[in-house]
Amino acid sequence: MKPDAHPTADDGPVLTIEGLSTGIRLRKADVAAVSGVDLHLRRGETLGLVGESGCGKSMTGLSVMGLLPPGGGITAGSIKLAGRELVGLPDKHYQRIRGNEIAMIFQDPMTSLNPTKTIGEQVAEPVRLHRGASPKQARDRALDMLALVGIARPAERLGQYPHELSGGLRQRVMIAMALSCEPKVLIADEPTTALDVTVQAQVLRLLHDLKDRLGMAMLLITHDMGVIAQWADRVSVMYAGGIVESARTGELFTGMRHPYAQALLACTPRLTQRRDRTLFSIPGSPPDLAHPPAGCRFAARCAHATDRCRSEAPPLTEDRPGHTLACWNPVDGPLGPVAAEAQTAPETPAEPAEPVLAIDDLAKEYATGRSLLRGAKRSVKAVSGVSFSVEPGRTFGLVGESGCGKSTLARMIVALEKPSSGGVTALGGELGELRGRGLRRHRRNLQMMFQDPFDALDPRMRIGAILREPFAAQGIGTAAEQLAAVRDLLDEVGLPHTVLERYPHEFSGGQRQRIALARALALNPRVIVADEPVSALDVSIRSQVLNLMRRLQAKHGLTYVVISHDLTVVRYLADTVGVMYLGKLVEIGSPDDIYLRAAHPYTAGLIAAIPEPDPDAEPPGDRDGMDTEMPSPFDPPSGCRFRTRCPRAQARCAEEEPVLRDFDPGHSAACHFPLREPQPAAAQVG
Repeated sequence: MKPDAHPTADDGPVLTIEGLSTGIRLRKADVAAVSGVDLHLRRGETLGLVGESGCGKSMTGLSVMGLLPPGGGITAGSIKLAGRELVGLPDKHYQRIRGNEIAMIFQDPMTSLNPTKTIGEQVAEPVRLHRGASPKQARDRALDMLALVGIARPAERLGQYPHELSGGLRQRVMIAMALSCEPKVLIADEPTTALDVTVQAQVLRLLHDLKDRLGMAMLLITHDMGVIAQWADRVSVMYAGGIVESARTGELFTGMRHPYAQALLACTPRLTQRRDRTLFSIPGSPPDLAHPPAGCRFAARCAHATDRCRSEAPPLTEDRPGHTLACWNPVDGPLGPVAAEAQTAPETPAEPAEPVLAIDDLAKEYATGRSLLRGAKRSVKAVSGVSFSVEPGRTFGLVGESGCGKSTLARMIVALEKPSSGGVTALGGELGELRGRGLRRHRRNLQMMFQDPFDALDPRMRIGAILREPFAAQGIGTAAEQLAAVRDLLDEVGLPHTVLERYPHEFSGGQRQRIALARALALNPRVIVADEPVSALDVSIRSQVLNLMRRLQAKHGLTYVVISHDLTVVRYLADTVGVMYLGKLVEIGSPDDIYLRAAHPYTAGLIAAIPEPDPDAEPPGDRDGMDTEMPSPFDPPSGCRFRTRCPRAQARCAEEEPVLRDFDPGHSAACHFPLREPQPAAAQVG
């Protein structure tokens, strides 16, 4: 069950938004980013604002904060804080409210914190500005706030800079800054999107507890339906600048009425998703808000749309007490499993074969150039003794928290990094022994998809040139033959030929990832290493890309290595799953072994931290999980590297490093005190 909320019903709303419309003036057009939004928020309550990227969620929060970007302005409506009108308030007066009575936590703390100021200075700044505190009083308050948000050794952290902290600690610092003046309203804009699932659970639990302790109201902005289900009291669903449905959380998840809310929940990945079925996805993409459609803005993507929907916009009306809706043809509750799994997904080959990829005792250390007091060089132990193999046409999934070495391992697999020791055998060739033309020829069959396609595609090149580049680099075909091959690639990934003359910035995230996949397929590779292939995408676009990857694998016999911190993505794609922690492979097995019969406490902690899109489910913070962050790879703990976070750790764990032991055929884990009994020693293989 979601933690009890304590909104003070006898008080009026602390924040009231009525008919809010916000526009952004660009050089060529005006964008209607927010259109007629109505929201209210009471003391002690959490209101979840959910929707896809670009729907206006963040712009609504920035409108309340008075922090709209250049060219942005409120064109209509009212924003009242405890009855006081904020729209039209002079900047000088707004500055007294911002950070004092209303505070905001931003999505990426690394870009929100000042890299030139210490943590102590930044947390103390709101107290000095709004409360007139002396330097000592402000420092003492900063110390108290860092302790309040659960940062260990707060006095030590005061003198550190943002780059010296992990992502989870930086987000805690942002929370400490936002709450230092005990605001009436806290706006949390995607506060955990950039964080691992374990840290996400810690931060959300912290926000909930502090909200109750300080009596705040919280606007929780996110695209994650699991987060909304677990932590929001009420939900407003936003699409293309407007609110399409609002209700109490339990009522919306069990009896939503708008087709978009229904589709958004159906797209949300679950650990129970059957791997032999295609993921549900919403067709198309949101409309261009510079030229919004005349009728319902969801009509072009809606299976229930009629001519009336395309010509006349539905008003937001009360469907039942406390449940508002903007739809001409409402639905009744979530999609059933038959509707959500209408197509059978392609099956991967079942016959065992010689591995197409073999990783043998792979290790990578990075020298830092910094020495300890006695002159010993320090190094980052990114990957330590990892071994596994992948058969043709299969998918190996690699999961773990940020900093565990997943991406370094991916770069070594495709020979973008040289290992410190160990080897990679791909397609019968030892990559460490290949040089020059031999390595280049080998790379035809070994391609990589990167996490952010916007960074991976040259912004100065048109799509046609980007897709022709692999053929030109390998000296394959004439110009006409290359163009024909490029058109075939676009057909494969479901993009029209008209995209050839466009630039990467003209596409959505999902379209850019399709282009990146087309480029990876250009030379007909046998192995594709996908590093976080869908982490930068909305849930509705994510399912489209995952379905595409499965379809192309079945068609071309591709072998995938999929690296992700999202356990639901790996659960759906992978035939075998490896769990990494601080450079080591701690557990490996089939998806059912890992997700249903986990042997390692770290694996169990990762799974327990996943927020379920079910308001009645137990929140991640209430389960047995990890409440501290991963140690530094500079100085990993002795013995078992997980022991400093493990609830089962004993003295042996500090003295002796565990080795992989078999639990079932194909299932092994490295733990002295596992969650299950391993096979008898006589049955252990090698």
